[in-house]
Amino acid sequence: MQPTVNVPNTKRLSGRVEALLPALVICLLAQGIAIAQNPASKPATPAPQSDAQKAFEKMKTLAGTWQGTIMGISINVTIRVASSGTAILHEANTDSGGPPKHEITMFYVEGDRLLATHFCDANNRARFEGRMSPDGKTSEFNFLDVTGSTRGGLVKRLAITTIDANKHVVEFTFVKPDGNPIELRGEFVRTTPA
Repeated sequence: MQPTVNVPNTKRLSGRVEALLPALVICLLAQGIAIAQNPASKPATPAPQSDAQKAFEKMKTLAGTWQGTIMGISINVTIRVASSGTAILHEANTDSGGPPKHEITMFYVEGDRLLATHFCDANNRARFEGRMSPDGKTSEFNFLDVTGSTRGGLVKRLAITTIDANKHVVEFTFVKPDGNPIELRGEFVRTTPA
């Protein structure tokens, strides 16, 4: 036995829709005109950028390839805006085969914080929170936490200072396996644009 399905009288429903259609169109048109004429209906002005977003946008200008030296080691850096503009990928490598061996650091905004995760040759991932200096030239990243082994040392602080469109300076504190910190600095010049 098949269940009984109650189907409304479509002819009756169709007649009602046809009768209401002109009134519905007039109502929608009138509403559209009212919205178009109402100054309060103008698109809202975008919210001002947070300090984290401003620093992140400034860092995006570093996209491209760079070459510099730290402790006498020639280092090649590629900086790319990634993930539909929501992340910046910083890749460091040497031609000599020594460290850094394709180290990467990811910069991103989370809420109102500028964060970085550094994937270190020392087999750990240090996280940092960044702030832009009052002059807008330096993004200073302070250590939050680390996962993975710290027996090979770890990066404890990172700062990137933009000198101009073709030069920036990277400074960082590396804590050696014996626990002693060493301050490192490198100047990088742009080799190709983004």
